[in-house]
Amino acid sequence: MQSPKLLRNAQTQHGDASSVDVENIFLHRHMLSTNPSSGGNITDREESPECVWFPDDTDGNPAKSKDPPISLSEEKSETQTKEILAEKRKASSADDEGHVKKVKLDANGLKTKRPGFSDERYDETSYYFENGLRKVYPYFFTFTTFAKGRWVDEKILDVFVREFRAAPPEEYERSLEAGKLTVNYEKVPKDYKIKHNDLLANVVHRHEVPVTSQPIKIVYMDKDIVVVNKPASIPVHPCGRYRHNTVVFILAKEHNLKNLRTIHRLDRLTSGLLLFGRTAERARELELQIRTRQVQKEYVCRVEGRFPDGTVECNEKIDVVSYKIGVCKVSPKGKDCKTTFKRIGEVGSDSIVLCKPLTGRMHQIRVHLQYLGYPISNDPLYNHEVFGPLKGKGGDIGGITEEQLISNLISIHNAENWLGLEGDQIVSAEIKGGATSTSVVENPLNSETAAPVISETLEPNNATATQTCYEEPDRSFDPKKTTSDPQCSECKINYRDPGTKDLIMYLHAWKYRGVGWEYETELPDWACSSSIDYDQL
Repeated sequence: MQSPKLLRNAQTQHGDASSVDVENIFLHRHMLSTNPSSGGNITDREESPECVWFPDDTDGNPAKSKDPPISLSEEKSETQTKEILAEKRKASSADDEGHVKKVKLDANGLKTKRPGFSDERYDETSYYFENGLRKVYPYFFTFTTFAKGRWVDEKILDVFVREFRAAPPEEYERSLEAGKLTVNYEKVPKDYKIKHNDLLANVVHRHEVPVTSQPIKIVYMDKDIVVVNKPASIPVHPCGRYRHNTVVFILAKEHNLKNLRTIHRLDRLTSGLLLFGRTAERARELELQIRTRQVQKEYVCRVEGRFPDGTVECNEKIDVVSYKIGVCKVSPKGKDCKTTFKRIGEVGSDSIVLCKPLTGRMHQIRVHLQYLGYPISNDPLYNHEVFGPLKGKGGDIGGITEEQLISNLISIHNAENWLGLEGDQIVSAEIKGGATSTSVVENPLNSETAAPVISETLEPNNATATQTCYEEPDRSFDPKKTTSDPQCSECKINYRDPGTKDLIMYLHAWKYRGVGWEYETELPDWACSSSIDYDQL
């Protein structure tokens, strides 16, 4: 491990900082240049609690950093020469400091340049299949974060209990006592008060949430781009309790598709088209097309009730109620949004609806359908009484404030962080050396029949070496590959396996059409492709 004196931090990659994993960062060393043209402040870490570290190169040969020779008139005395040199070095130093303070790592600009994860990270653990699910063997992982300003002068135990909530307070207390939770790589007492620039590190025994074992099918691939059909339940990139059970990790570990650039994202429970860039140039090009609304998107969903005839257009503004838990609602203070809907079929009392979002706001389709009074049938968030008796129809959230809505969501909702306990917590008396699979099946998925078949709209480049499989998951649980930690509370709990209702939401990204390209997938079973003529749409 690098000495703390030889470490410096950089910004994180994705979304809400509280849900970003430490290794979810992609930065080239040259991006840390102190070129003032970059603008901004590289030292601003207020919204970047998870960091990655690079060796400091400033301890190299000092001869390489000498000032260039200064041409002086021969009439100047040696004393004058020294004074001029000193003044010049002083000015240069001040300029350099100014340049460093002006540097800004623009997340939007760097998104397509990050080179990805190291093989060491991919090798932390491996997969196995069980009950139609993809599971990850538990593994040890170190979370690191620099202290935020609001944490300063607060007790470290209080901060972890309030800010992270990934474990009960007593577990954080045990971690402090055992030296697993450190400050600047040193053990501290639980009443230690956090200081500015403290580096907090917490070694945890990590248990990831199972996802579907349906394969991530390649729709199209060439040297510049990869297009896949993402199954529902798999997040795009590491976040929260998901790391190896994410699209970017699975593609890297099983298809050797590494260093992919994220162009856009889908919600964890949404299935369908997902585009990645293999080159920075192509990624920037496609991202620009999406940002400038040159990409036409078509989604299919299944909603409650009989959706109205004809084309329905919703132009209600959408505001983010809470970035921390990822919840939005229609609000006049929100951002402009536009979505068109058309009923294309019926299934019992539900309707199959074609959705065309003309803007790209967070949860746009789901929120607009909630507002119209036709929420997605199995949407665990926006089809819920937590939004009031009308479930948010017409913007009615039951007369409560947004603050109360957030509080209620945090206390009862588990849409984005599913954890199913088998009845009460089943605590084993002792963790034995010979671990076994402890899952309990509830409505297991049949990956053989549930996996959709992909319709390739373009001929993929079969000559690409990374088309082949790289690492095959275990077909069953292998106790030799698992790890345990006597102080890990999750090792003592039996979890219920998630069922279909926990893994699938009836929303599918069907078609994307941009400038000079078009991709689509076949539709999931719930979309009733056998009874609806999608070709006529």
